[in-house]
Amino acid sequence: MIEPLRRSCILPRAGPTIAARDANRHPHIGKDAGESTTGPPGSRQRMNLPNKLTVSRLVLTLAFLLALLIEFPWNKTVALLLFSAASITDWMDGAIARSRNLITDFGKLMDPLADKILVCSAFIAFIQPGYIAAWIVVLIVARELAITGLRLLAASKHVVLAAEGYGKHKTIWQLITIIAILANVSHPEQGAIGQAIFGWSLFGKPWVAQLVVLSTWITVALTILSGWLYLWRNRKLFLSDM
Repeated sequence: MIEPLRRSCILPRAGPTIAARDANRHPHIGKDAGESTTGPPGSRQRMNLPNKLTVSRLVLTLAFLLALLIEFPWNKTVALLLFSAASITDWMDGAIARSRNLITDFGKLMDPLADKILVCSAFIAFIQPGYIAAWIVVLIVARELAITGLRLLAASKHVVLAAEGYGKHKTIWQLITIIAILANVSHPEQGAIGQAIFGWSLFGKPWVAQLVVLSTWITVALTILSGWLYLWRNRKLFLSDM
């Protein structure tokens, strides 16, 4: 009597719950919208396009420096093309991020940092071959460091300092100056094509050489003016700690 009674007391095996069945049928249920359904648990979305362009600018900066500093056939022309491509990504990543609402904390940090690394690296590399005066590079780098320091100080006080118009014009003229310098030093290795594009004379010199002089002085003026205005308008941030 004990054995049949024991068998009758055995409960039937529990089947899968409704939640488990739903999870098997619809594996995306319960996951965040931005989380991958095919990767391992905790996997995140891939880097968006603007951030990819920002990272590519860092890679292009390294490639540009290698092309400029290592002698090989047409190395200066390659450096010109690489820097031009990096400059284009500087415009593209911001435009795409704003138009598609893809602004991220990573982009806010790395986009201006990548710009400064690109520009300062180029100007510093120009000193040794004599493409630009050292004091101009010191002025440019010092201005960038001062403004970066001011923004870090503002961030520590939970204040956001937006970019100003003069600063944006300064960046544009910095890029123009660097591209003009690269075009000036690279066009002789391009033969007849380079001579036709960059070598025709203006006041006794190739027009691109005249552009180098003009754009360099505009860059110097905008560097001083934009830096002074930025520090003056935000002077309360650092004067309060002195």
